[in-house]
Amino acid sequence: MAKKGAETCSWTLSMFMLLFLINLPALYGEELESLLPFRDSIKDPLGFLSNWSSSTSSCNWPGITCDNPPHVKRIELSGKNISGKISGSIFQLQYVEFIDLSDNQLLGEIPHNLFSCPSLLSLNLSNNNISGPLPSISISRLETLDLSNNMLSGKIPDNIGLLWSLKFLDLGGNILVGKIPNSISNLTVLQVFTLASNKLVGQIPGEIGRMKNLKWIYLGYNNLSDEIPKEIGDLTSLNHLDLVYNNLSGLIPSSLGNLTSLQYLFLYKNKLTGPIPRSLFNLKKLVSLDLSDNSLSGEIPELISELQNLEILHLFSNNLTGKIPAALASLPRLQVLQLWSNKLSGKIPEDLGRRNNLTIVDLSSNFLVGKIPKSLCNSGRLFKLILFSNSLQGEIPQSLSSCISLRRVRIQNNRLSGDLSSEFTKLPLVYFLDISGNNLSGRIDVQKWDMPSLEMLSLAKNKIFGELPGSFGSGKLQNLDLSENQFSGNIPKSFGRLSDLMLLQLSENKLSGNIPEELSSCKKLVSLDLSHNHLSGNIPISLAELPALGQLDLSANQLSGEIPPNLGRIESLGEVNISHNHFNGRLPSTGAFLAINASAVAGNDLCGGDASSGLPPCKSLKSRMWWYVMTCFLVALAMFALAALVILFIQRREELELKRVENEDGILWEMQFFDSRASKSITVDDILSSAKQENVIMRDGKERSYGGKSSMSNMQFVVKEMNDPNSIPPSFWSVIPEFGRLRHPNIIRLIGVCRSTERGFLVYGNAEGKNLSEILGNLSWERRRKIAIGIAKALHFLHGYCSPSVLVGIISPEKVLVDGKDEARLSLDLSGRLACTDNKCLQIIPSACIAPDGVLELVAEARQSKDISEQSDIYGFGLFLIELLTGKSPADAEFGMHENIVEWARYCYSDCHLDVWIDRMIRGDATTDHNQNEIVETMNLALHCTATDPTARPCAGDVLKTLQSVLISSSTSCVSDVLKFSSTNY
Repeated sequence: MAKKGAETCSWTLSMFMLLFLINLPALYGEELESLLPFRDSIKDPLGFLSNWSSSTSSCNWPGITCDNPPHVKRIELSGKNISGKISGSIFQLQYVEFIDLSDNQLLGEIPHNLFSCPSLLSLNLSNNNISGPLPSISISRLETLDLSNNMLSGKIPDNIGLLWSLKFLDLGGNILVGKIPNSISNLTVLQVFTLASNKLVGQIPGEIGRMKNLKWIYLGYNNLSDEIPKEIGDLTSLNHLDLVYNNLSGLIPSSLGNLTSLQYLFLYKNKLTGPIPRSLFNLKKLVSLDLSDNSLSGEIPELISELQNLEILHLFSNNLTGKIPAALASLPRLQVLQLWSNKLSGKIPEDLGRRNNLTIVDLSSNFLVGKIPKSLCNSGRLFKLILFSNSLQGEIPQSLSSCISLRRVRIQNNRLSGDLSSEFTKLPLVYFLDISGNNLSGRIDVQKWDMPSLEMLSLAKNKIFGELPGSFGSGKLQNLDLSENQFSGNIPKSFGRLSDLMLLQLSENKLSGNIPEELSSCKKLVSLDLSHNHLSGNIPISLAELPALGQLDLSANQLSGEIPPNLGRIESLGEVNISHNHFNGRLPSTGAFLAINASAVAGNDLCGGDASSGLPPCKSLKSRMWWYVMTCFLVALAMFALAALVILFIQRREELELKRVENEDGILWEMQFFDSRASKSITVDDILSSAKQENVIMRDGKERSYGGKSSMSNMQFVVKEMNDPNSIPPSFWSVIPEFGRLRHPNIIRLIGVCRSTERGFLVYGNAEGKNLSEILGNLSWERRRKIAIGIAKALHFLHGYCSPSVLVGIISPEKVLVDGKDEARLSLDLSGRLACTDNKCLQIIPSACIAPDGVLELVAEARQSKDISEQSDIYGFGLFLIELLTGKSPADAEFGMHENIVEWARYCYSDCHLDVWIDRMIRGDATTDHNQNEIVETMNLALHCTATDPTARPCAGDVLKTLQSVLISSSTSCVSDVLKFSSTNY
């Protein structure tokens, strides 16, 4: 009987194997029918799927893993640059357990049969362009679901609670709306829960307290409101809690003190009030605590000594009062301490740094008194020390003089006294040093300066005396401000060797002697202020050789002689002050001297200039020796030459005056040129013949720019036609000559205007190059950073050196030309509505502000304020930087749940890896620490420029200084990977 049973079992097994082998081709064929349509539905530029063929087993295809028996178990196609819509056939595979299509360019909606794979355990579609709503979810075995960083919209389905087995859920970086469904609490085995960067509203459900296995909660960058639910305190396994950038209000619940496993607590950028709960100091495993940018009040408790594992403490931008707790000095792992912009008072703890591991200390903008602690740099790792705008006293500690790790030091606007020690002037890595606005005294010329990394030095507004040092031990110095001290002696000739110098401010001292000719070797010099000293002699003629000089102030000295005529021919020079000296002779009639203010030339013996200068006209030469024949001849010759010059001057002025001419069709045109050569060479027929479709060289929305050439010479020019010239107010034509006077190497020059009753044209000088919007995608980081500096220089010139200042409006790649040397030139959009509202600025409101396609953030701000201001220009430049860095335009519609490109950039900068947000073209450039730091710091600057509060944005001058500082030496450690963006304390 047993033998018969064994035979029966053997027969059954044999039949099963036979049936399996018979059905194996059918099963194999079904999987081919699911995989091949998926292959055919997508684009594969890298050819990764080229071996997906019916002639070979799918188990041998790249990206496919099978088990035994041979069923497809895993599909791994992450980062293969595939695009197109996802075919639903791939989700018909009955045995697949793992699907990863992340980091591609897939689009379209998620197929409705996605969640019908009965065996699926893990699905990752993150970092694509998938849109539409989340489909119905019904896979009870699913453990991992990652749909982050797409464009999914709609509400989170209520039946998400049916995914009982889910351990990892990431729906962040989409456009999901509505409330967080209460059914989420059914996911009781969930460990990672991320809904960040959506548009979710309402309360955080109190039912979240049932999800006892949660280790990570990330709900930041939404519009969640009301109080933080106290039930979160029941999640005792929680390691990471991030609720940043919401509208959460009320008190921080004391129940959070129960989260004894918590290492990271981020609640910044909310509306939280009240004191810091004492229970938080039970979190002994806490590594990073960030409660910044709220309205917290009260004191920082001494109980903070319980957080012995704390490395980063951010409490800045609150209303905290009282003293800085001495207990902070007892935290052995503390690296980053940022308490700026509070109402803290008292002394900085004397032992701070003695037992810490400090790298960054920022206590600025408080009410601190006392001395700077000697132990701040005991770690040997401190590289950023920011203590400005307090009431600190005493001398700079000797210990800081030996702190060779320091890179950025800002201790200005305190009450510090004493001398600068000889060791302090030899710190090798410091690139930014600002000690201005203190009570420092003594000499700085007796010690040796050896600071090879130094780029910015400000000792202004102190009581330092003696002579100026001949060198600061750095060939990289860009900004040198020693103004408002008591320096005496001559200006060192060696300053001419500072080849990178852009700003030199020596005003309000007791300097004497001549202005050294050697300063003309500083070819990058933009601002030179030597006012209120005792300088004598002539203005060196060689100063006219400074190609980038934009501001020159020599007022209140004892300078004499005539003004060098060539000084007025510096194209970039926009602001000059030579008042209260002993100058004589004729005022140059070019450049910045053309419409100079009377106060800028007063107190001299000058003549000439236009009416605005307030100077008397210059007298003609008179004969003294009429009886001497030769003298008569010379006088006659001189008078003839003078008359010829006067006639030439009058002719030139006539050339630049408004003219009325008829063209070949008998239409009356008004023309005005701001360049004498253009006035002689360009006719109205030249302008009209250029405005044809075949001559289009640039498109900006509905506007076109045309290339033209004079019929009388080889002069080339660019013509932009104005839309509906009859709608342009009269004020436009009255102030347009102001724009014709603008001269800067990074601005396309306006050389003329031409209009009739029906049409109007602006005529620009020819600028070689290509439109930035056409080439941006092919530019390296090195080329992009040069373009950024060029446009920043243009903006600085327009805001700082033009009187009245000129406003740009929208700055975009479409308005920038780039030549073969990567020099960028900005095209000012004058074809919109221009008005002169006061004596401070010329308002340019570009026609692009109508925003026919999409909503531009700058437009929204302009409409709210009813004006384009200098702060709006800074916002526009911030948008320009973001576009250079990311390759994305503000008009794009792919920012997920974020309202605009700025919010998207803030999220990416704070919470995403660099590779997620930089343009693909420059990812290879970001492999070096130097370039990576440059890119990160440039994005930091861009976010400063686009701060929500206009008063928090830097001015154009500070933007240029910061950008040049960042891009020339970005040696600061990449702490940005750990720290978050701070909006006001750059």
